[in-house]
Amino acid sequence: MTARTIRTDSLTQRVLEAGPQDGPLVLLLHGFPELAVSWRAQIEALGAAGYRAVAPDMRGYGGTDKPEDVADYSILHLVGDAVDLVRALGRDSAVVVGHDWGGPVAWHCALMRPDLFRAVASLSTPFQPRRAGGPPLASMAAIAKRSGMGELYINRFQAPDAHAPMDADPATALRKMFWSYDGATPADKRSTGFLTPGVSLLDSIDDAATLPPWMTPEHFAEYVQAFAAGGFDGPLNWYRALDLNWSLTGWMQEKRIDVPALFIVGEGD
Repeated sequence: MTARTIRTDSLTQRVLEAGPQDGPLVLLLHGFPELAVSWRAQIEALGAAGYRAVAPDMRGYGGTDKPEDVADYSILHLVGDAVDLVRALGRDSAVVVGHDWGGPVAWHCALMRPDLFRAVASLSTPFQPRRAGGPPLASMAAIAKRSGMGELYINRFQAPDAHAPMDADPATALRKMFWSYDGATPADKRSTGFLTPGVSLLDSIDDAATLPPWMTPEHFAEYVQAFAAGGFDGPLNWYRALDLNWSLTGWMQEKRIDVPALFIVGEGD
């Protein structure tokens, strides 16, 4: 597996890649709070199987550019980054795979450019078509209010300074977030996604949180280094662009994914 930086039309992207240069191209798109290196095992396995596996640090993450404007994190930009990367790699087709936030990007790659993305897979995040009736954040807030369980973290992430506590202590932020959403964490300690008024996401997670069993200290250090350097503002801009995405995608209302598609979810997810 090797790393390099690629300048595309839209931004500079850092990628990890493996496999024969002429192997079928598989793009691996990570989620939050992740990096290209989150796919290390899959990159190596796909490369060994004869595929050209390429995983970018997504827009706002790691060694890839981090625009400041929320409007630069729309789903159109994120799909455009994938399209530009395929072109920069000299290819005319790819299979696209996403995890967590990378899932919606992968689904929309297949939805918007089925000529380029010939198949799609997503881990953890199912396809969610655009729905009529208005942008999603108000609906999320209303659902949270009706539930009586608190405020959804997604709504909390809309605050312009929501990233500040994470930037102040990236190691603690990452350790708590990985632990609170891991299937091996006791059920009563996992995050529900709902936050008590006045309590931040990080404060809602047990201070005794440890690294999940699948993450070594060495692997964790790669995350800490990247987020200490790049911060969490760019990654949270993905959430802040949710209503913008809705306003930009009316033309996709009722559009279907027609390429072969695979959805995988873990039993403890």
